[in-house]
Amino acid sequence: YGFLAENSNFSKICDENGIKFIGASPEMIDGMGDKASAKETMKKAGVPTIPGSVGIIPNFKTCKKLAVEIGYPVLLKATAGGGGKGMRLVWEEKNLEDAWNSARQESKAAFGNDGMYMEKFIEDPRHIEIQILADQQGRVMHLGERECSIQRRHQKLIEEAPAVGIDKEMREKMGAAAVAAAAAVDYRSAGTVEFLFSDGQFYFLEMNTRLQVEHAITE
Repeated sequence: YGFLAENSNFSKICDENGIKFIGASPEMIDGMGDKASAKETMKKAGVPTIPGSVGIIPNFKTCKKLAVEIGYPVLLKATAGGGGKGMRLVWEEKNLEDAWNSARQESKAAFGNDGMYMEKFIEDPRHIEIQILADQQGRVMHLGERECSIQRRHQKLIEEAPAVGIDKEMREKMGAAAVAAAAAVDYRSAGTVEFLFSDGQFYFLEMNTRLQVEHAITE
């Protein structure tokens, strides 16, 4: 894990020079790193996703219209984002334009990309992630879940496994969805599929195309 673990250019350079990169291919890293396109891929694979925009929002006029359609509160998110950067929670329309402008500026500064998408804000969700492993022959398995709901500023503080209060049936459903998510992008290597869980429903959040520091919790 580290700076090169999700660097598609590094993965590409290794491949071009005959070096086996123990990690994801450039296509996988780019495909899942762009969160708006990743979400569309998950929808096609039948993985539950949070209601929201389709792809990148082209302008503020569209943003305003979408927010009404989805219903407040909404979450503006940077497509290249991570660690809470380029993310704004908007409770009512009067605050939307300021949030749109500041989120785009922050995302541009942090990631060199000001593309935004929007999701319905799920209040008080739990954050559960599934560790997956996939081999070179297209076989995918999951190693159970980790609970990482205790966070500060969108950064995880405490993780535990297994998650508390998730029954066998829900655990199997989430595991199957994580495997389907990895298979949908022809994934290889270790990775993590993250879900939000609320009122007995779970929704795809993102996929980390690397070995996370939290992998030790699963081990």
